[in-house]
Amino acid sequence: MELLELHNVISRCSLCGLAQSRKNAVPGEGDFHASLMLVGEAPGRNEDLAGRPFVGAAGIFLDELLSSIGVDRKKVFITNIVKCRPPMNRPPRVNEVNACKPYLEQQMMQIGSRTVCLMGNNAIKGVLGKGHALSEMHGRLLQNEGEQKFFLTYHPAAALYVNELRQVMMNDFRELSKILSS
Repeated sequence: MELLELHNVISRCSLCGLAQSRKNAVPGEGDFHASLMLVGEAPGRNEDLAGRPFVGAAGIFLDELLSSIGVDRKKVFITNIVKCRPPMNRPPRVNEVNACKPYLEQQMMQIGSRTVCLMGNNAIKGVLGKGHALSEMHGRLLQNEGEQKFFLTYHPAAALYVNELRQVMMNDFRELSKILSS
């Protein structure tokens, strides 16, 4: 299934209860051949309204992070582990992550990004299947069995609530930049 077709399937998906309360599914956007894929947790209110990932305050900070390392948002692919907004922005439940996981896996396979930046504990757990102590592992690269590498960092929204994380994430993205240029 081609990515545009997959995104149409995601837009009509009703595999879990999140479909009942969403305005728009948010499949993801960006370069379908990007060497960098960014994966967050779930769409928020602004994303649900727009049908696009990271368009609210966390998205503005993400754009700032990308810009700080000279990466154009249009040259990456941005998505989430779940494609619909959980009510009241609660974390996605296991059954919701499991319903969306085949979509994300297909996106990852088809886009074939060398580096996948997992942003936040829920994205890390949703993709890698286990938790990693983010406070210890952020700014690091994990190698998968194949060609894909996973870079771990905080979710941009976390920096909106904990100001100290802004600089931590800026440092993490500098590390990501070194990885991307190697």
